[in-house]
Amino acid sequence: MTARTRKAQRRTDALSRERIIEAAVELLDAAGEGGLTFRALTERLATGPGAIYWHVANKGELLDAATDDVVAAALAREPAGRPASPQEGVRAVALGLFGAIERHPWLAAQLAGQLSRGPERPVPPRILERFGQQVRELGVPESGWFVAASALMHYVLGAAGQHAANVAYARTLGPDADRAEVLGAVAAAWQGLDPADYPFTRAVADQVRDHDDREQFLAGVDLILAGITA
Repeated sequence: MTARTRKAQRRTDALSRERIIEAAVELLDAAGEGGLTFRALTERLATGPGAIYWHVANKGELLDAATDDVVAAALAREPAGRPASPQEGVRAVALGLFGAIERHPWLAAQLAGQLSRGPERPVPPRILERFGQQVRELGVPESGWFVAASALMHYVLGAAGQHAANVAYARTLGPDADRAEVLGAVAAAWQGLDPADYPFTRAVADQVRDHDDREQFLAGVDLILAGITA
């Protein structure tokens, strides 16, 4: 091994794939997918691009790795105490994903992309497996496992993604934006709709003002659980 090769090996050993992914997540959290560039990554890690390319081939691979890392951490979080039932296990998985998507607003788009880009993507099977294990514990017949687990997965990802979009929108209104005022404006807009075309939306407008996002999210999970166990 030449001196140059040994020097390059030491650099790549010191800069692990795990540290690169950690830095990528930090950049994504700060500026979204557009802020994740190899130039920004080399500046954050104080290294050259060659050391990064040693571990990851391109931005697509890096995004997949960051997504997988965040989701794996979310699914590994144990709730306070062992779940007393499969229903509580489902809620724990759902809240873990909800919290991850809330903390990392870029995550929702990456998960949607993985669901649409092909079966080889690593994250959807990981999420499906966790929900599926709980569905099996609920006593669902094997013929219904996929439908039940898929319904839970798609609801959780969709609802958590919408919540993340709402949070991102609220940030654009500035640090002084008041959640109650924003929801009040939505409620007022709904109440102003044509009553002939939007009778239901007008009827629930007042419920928008004071709803709790997390409670609403879990209520949706419980509705699906009730359907699964009926």
